[in-house]
Amino acid sequence: MKTIEWKDGKVFLIDQRKLPLKYEIINCSTYQEVAVAIKKMKIRGAPAIGVAAAFGMALAAYSSKASTYGEFIQDMEKAKNCLFLTRPTAINLFWALERMMNLINIKKGVDLFTLKDIILQEAENIAREDIEINKVMGRYGASLIKDGDNILTHCNAGALATVDYGTALGVIRTAFKEGKKLQVYVDETRPVLQGARLTAWELTQEKIPFTLIIDNMAGFLMYRKKVDLIIVGADRIARNGDVVNKIGTYSLSVLARENKVPFYVAAPISSIDMSLKSGEEIPIEERNTKEVTHILGKQIAPAGVKVFNPAFDLTPNGYVEAIITEKGIIRKPFEKNIKSVVNTA
Repeated sequence: MKTIEWKDGKVFLIDQRKLPLKYEIINCSTYQEVAVAIKKMKIRGAPAIGVAAAFGMALAAYSSKASTYGEFIQDMEKAKNCLFLTRPTAINLFWALERMMNLINIKKGVDLFTLKDIILQEAENIAREDIEINKVMGRYGASLIKDGDNILTHCNAGALATVDYGTALGVIRTAFKEGKKLQVYVDETRPVLQGARLTAWELTQEKIPFTLIIDNMAGFLMYRKKVDLIIVGADRIARNGDVVNKIGTYSLSVLARENKVPFYVAAPISSIDMSLKSGEEIPIEERNTKEVTHILGKQIAPAGVKVFNPAFDLTPNGYVEAIITEKGIIRKPFEKNIKSVVNTA
């Protein structure tokens, strides 16, 4: 199945906390349950949580007992605020919520029964568009990959981080389908191990050759000329091309610069925040300390240790070779070229 989809009045999604040891589908019948799923990372990845938020708004619409448009707007604002507060970094969440609320405001004169169906249709449009965007992005990005390349990727930017297909992994998937012989290096991505658990699982399903490495092995691989390019996803990109992505991305970009390895970012236009001058303005989520002190529920650090656990870091635009989007490959100067691409999107 897809990472997330609507069926029979509920939102069904893969519980990513359980992979790869257990494949489990859970369902949400209220927007509050969707909010919990996002916050607890049952579903994760910037595009995927944007779609989850849109479906959460659809659940809120159908559960509303409002008899007037004014009452209905109050119910929808309440749902939007609940979903808004789940995770602060990935802009796709806020982009999807804004898109849903804009639609509701535009359709003010429509009767509530019809409006609820329109809201669901818009959520399904967002989900469907996500798949198509990723496939187009994959075709653009695959042009950067040569036959025989060794590719390093970080965290999980595959089908599980989207509705289907993936951003960074979508590029790799497309190149593989084109017949290019590839070797993918997957770093484990501490502390939640999205690389070891999720990316490795996806590549296994696709039968794409890969090797799992520990995070701090990447520099040695580059030094030994074992990596030809790096492709990662993004949770938010500022208009100057600064990128915020999973913690550890910045370190890879610095190592890539030192070893003359091109560093690419694959992300949809919806991940670009044109309201921000630079990545310094992007909020960085800090998560539960147990993600660091425990692995799969087992304690690995002394009790009571002090922990710093930011989920993301900032990669300055100078370390980025290019940004792969569904509108093409954006190169430097980023601010000028991002503006041009976004304005034509």
